[in-house]
This record gives sequence, C-alpha cells and structure tokens, in this order.
Amino acid sequence: MTFTDAIKACFAKYADFKGTATRPEFWWWVLFTIIVSLVLGMVHQVVSSAFSLATLIPSIAVGARRLHDIDKSGWWQLLWLIPVVGWAVLIYWAAQPGKAPNRFTQ
Repeated sequence: MTFTDAIKACFAKYADFKGTATRPEFWWWVLFTIIVSLVLGMVHQVVSSAFSLATLIPSIAVGARRLHDIDKSGWWQLLWLIPVVGWAVLIYWAAQPGKAPNRFTQ
C-alpha cells in the first residue's frame, strides 16, 4: 500500500471501526498526521489544532482496525492513557504482523 492509498483508505473509512488495517496503512496514516500537524503548526497553531481535531476519529478508527489485524479489541487503545508503558505496548502491537484469519476479518 502506498502513502496516498493509505491516506485515501483512512479518509474513506473515516469512522469505520470494523475490519482490519494493515501495518503500512496504519503507519502511513501516522506519518501523514504528524507531518501535516507539524507543517500546519508552523503556519498557525489554531489551524494545526483544527486539523488534529478533524483527524481524531479516523485516527482512532485506523488504530482500532490495526489492533483488529493482530486479533485484539480496539478498546486496547485506551492504553494510551497510561504514559510510557501503555504507549510502548501499543507501538509494539502496531508493529506486529497481522494474524489472518482472525475474529475481525470480514
């Protein structure tokens, strides 16, 4: 999956919490949101904040689909609320190869 394909897929599945997301889809999306937020932050902080707010739901959705790809519930994203340890666990899981078939595969 290319960078543009991943961005299109995430916007097309804006609030779709079902199914799975591949590693490239997830990581390209993360890279996209970080780069655009940084660039917009240099322009104006309010614009960057508006972009971050607009991409919050698709970010949560692609995170849930990524966890589904490794056969974990999307609710595990709540680990982001635990500093350092929770973040490390989620980054580790996001880097794992998908497990197909699994209970979330359509």
